[in-house]
Amino acid sequence: MRWNLDPVVLAALVVLLFAVRKSRLGQGAALVLFIAFVSPLCALSSALFSARVVHHILLIALAAPLLAMVWPARRPQQPVLLFAFATVVLWVWHLPALYDLALSNVLVYWIMQLSLIVSAFVFWRAVLAQQNSAVHNVILILAAYMQMGFLGAILTFASEPLYAAHAWGPYAWALTPLSDQQLGGLIMWVPAGLPYAVFGTLLARRAWHNIDHELA
Repeated sequence: MRWNLDPVVLAALVVLLFAVRKSRLGQGAALVLFIAFVSPLCALSSALFSARVVHHILLIALAAPLLAMVWPARRPQQPVLLFAFATVVLWVWHLPALYDLALSNVLVYWIMQLSLIVSAFVFWRAVLAQQNSAVHNVILILAAYMQMGFLGAILTFASEPLYAAHAWGPYAWALTPLSDQQLGGLIMWVPAGLPYAVFGTLLARRAWHNIDHELA
């Protein structure tokens, strides 16, 4: 339940907060990252896979789209390719061997975190870009949630725990490794869809407003 007071992490967050000081969306993203990397959630996610799922959702479904709205794409993007890229990154880091390596090696851990948020950031920049088709991009947001939900379903219905990194931690929280994994899968499967629905709705409303403005 301890807070992470790593000076490098705190310094990076201060730099980010300074860079987005004039944007409430940016400040919101900085707060999300503070919760993910400084609050007790960071330590808890080393013990519980379900907490790690929450941690990753904060990165890719909240912080990344908020930052994408602060620093929007200026030119048309390739959202399908960036969707594929973000999907591959997410699935690769949930392979048991790579996941366990990330939680046992500091360098690999930060490579995992940075690759997740960067791949999600470029995806969200592409789908939130006003130059692209809103309908097409809403479909891609739905697809992004569906692929995460599919991964969550695999983890939920797995017959045995997959991650050695969480072989003992769940017992301290009255969970077994398998039930902790199932809880994490359910979080990816159901609640994780909420931010995707919110941003998809915002994109659809913006497109409708643009159409209404053009007709007027």
